[in-house]
Amino acid sequence: MDIFSGIFPLPWWGALLIALAFTHVTIVAVTIYLHRHITHRAVLLHPVVAHFFRFWLWLTTGMVTREWEAVHKKHHQKCETDEDPHSPEAQMHALGVRGAWGRLFFMFRFVVWRGVRSYVRWTNQHTDDVERLGVNAPRDRLERLLYARHTKLGLALMGTANIVLFGLAAGSCIWVVQMLWIPVFAAGVVNGIGHIWGYRNYTLPNFSRNILPWGILIGGEELHNNHHEDAASAKFSRKWWELDVGWCYIRVMEFFRLAEVKNISGR
Repeated sequence: MDIFSGIFPLPWWGALLIALAFTHVTIVAVTIYLHRHITHRAVLLHPVVAHFFRFWLWLTTGMVTREWEAVHKKHHQKCETDEDPHSPEAQMHALGVRGAWGRLFFMFRFVVWRGVRSYVRWTNQHTDDVERLGVNAPRDRLERLLYARHTKLGLALMGTANIVLFGLAAGSCIWVVQMLWIPVFAAGVVNGIGHIWGYRNYTLPNFSRNILPWGILIGGEELHNNHHEDAASAKFSRKWWELDVGWCYIRVMEFFRLAEVKNISGR
């Protein structure tokens, strides 16, 4: 074994499959742990499952749980206003951006260049809001001394592990995909395009849209309009032809008594 080939040398398609598998676990962790378990308390996870997701997100995103919870709650409270941490709707109105294509182009720039910066800037400037809104996030010693304090350490360990396991080229590429997946797809696409492009099941006082009826790529977060209609629901799909893969995983965990569903829309 050497640094160039790794313990498990991979062809290009093998590296692609590993990257997709790793990013899918990250997406599942975001939608089930951060979103439905921590922020909205729509589902309660077994402590072992919850800690696995927390550890995985530390390795792959460096996000602090209470900051994510606070930002998302603020998004629901101040949706598409100047106080919304991660929706550019107010900025588009101020700049006079009109039409679906103009809005989409603006959103592309926001996703690529400004989404993560807006998130970091808001958490740094609104520490009181983070403390006030991040009430469901864990505050144990491990969170204080490791996960929240050394966010970049997890990313470095993940990158190192990828290189050791899969070699310098494949491991580095897998790590880059992991680092981009959440900022671009989970944050940028959902909070940006999900307020511009797609269809609506519900007329709400915001521009939220369901991007696609099949919530696979980003774990069910594609059904953004449905979520804004009832944020406390553990299930994002509403129509029989909509698929929320995050809900599918929750049902499996519920069967094995690893999750307890607290609320479903319409129940």
